[in-house]
Amino acid sequence: MSLIKYKQVMGYILNKEGDYMDFNEYQNATRKTAIYPADQGLIYTTLGLTGEAGEVAEKVKKMIRDDIELDDKYRGKIVRELGDVLWYVSNLAHELGVSLDTVAKANLCKLNSRKSRDVIKGDGDER
Repeated sequence: MSLIKYKQVMGYILNKEGDYMDFNEYQNATRKTAIYPADQGLIYTTLGLTGEAGEVAEKVKKMIRDDIELDDKYRGKIVRELGDVLWYVSNLAHELGVSLDTVAKANLCKLNSRKSRDVIKGDGDER
């Protein structure tokens, strides 16, 4: 799928200027739609994240079960669910007091470190 077609199909992910958002801009925007009990934010966003991740998995599972082709329409369904996952990740990061940009950079640092030490394969958080 070309970038131009992607913008046309998924135009709702563009900011007002028509450019893609950075992580911090997205995180700030998600706060405007974050409606949940403030004293339960960490629990609420964690449970929401697991639920939405399950919905992504459910869509992929149904592709296998029902022999669904990954066309633009079905891709859009999965992308919408991924958007919900991202919303919860963004708000969970907020609840932890960190920016989404920091989460993304920390993840890349971790993965690049594992790659440079040739331990990207395997298991364990502290490798």
